[in-house]
Amino acid sequence: MSTSHGRTRDLALTATFAGFIAVLGLVPAFSPFGFPVPITVQSLGIMLAGAVLGARRGASSVVLFLILVALGLPLLSGGRGGLGVFAGPSVGYLLGFPVAAFVIGALVFRRGAPYQTGYGLVAIVLGGIVVLYAIGVPATAWRADISLPAAMAGSSLFLVGDLAKAVIATLVAGAVHRGYPDLLPPRHAAARRERESAAA
Repeated sequence: MSTSHGRTRDLALTATFAGFIAVLGLVPAFSPFGFPVPITVQSLGIMLAGAVLGARRGASSVVLFLILVALGLPLLSGGRGGLGVFAGPSVGYLLGFPVAAFVIGALVFRRGAPYQTGYGLVAIVLGGIVVLYAIGVPATAWRADISLPAAMAGSSLFLVGDLAKAVIATLVAGAVHRGYPDLLPPRHAAARRERESAAA
């Protein structure tokens, strides 16, 4: 694959997934028991971006999506957009989205092909739930002016839904990688890069 063709493909995949995350914003959000951070399905798109595209392209697609939101496009659930959303209680989750996609992608692509469902689920849970909550919960406590335990208790309302989204993302990513096996690096190539990185 030529360098120019590879870059064109990367740009196309990045733009496609940014659009996919935006489309998921059409599904209405809701705030359980008045908690200041709404529950949406857009985190499913974040999980898939990392698991399908890898660390760099996955995070880039999320960053592109967030740039469009910051420019005022109403792409978040509920038709929200503009810089104001980055000053609200959801800011930690929004800024954690590209980090979560990067972590998921790094873990999945480090393992390489063939895609393994069990490992994929662990990677998605670690990046899409553990890492995302670690960034989002403290920021919610700060911006909503509530205690950290209260923010943790409120965020626990997301957990069952996020676990369900992680399972869905794992299965969809597996189907994509079976259909497009060249998206993942071969297992031996991934292992070789890991050894070279450790020796550097």
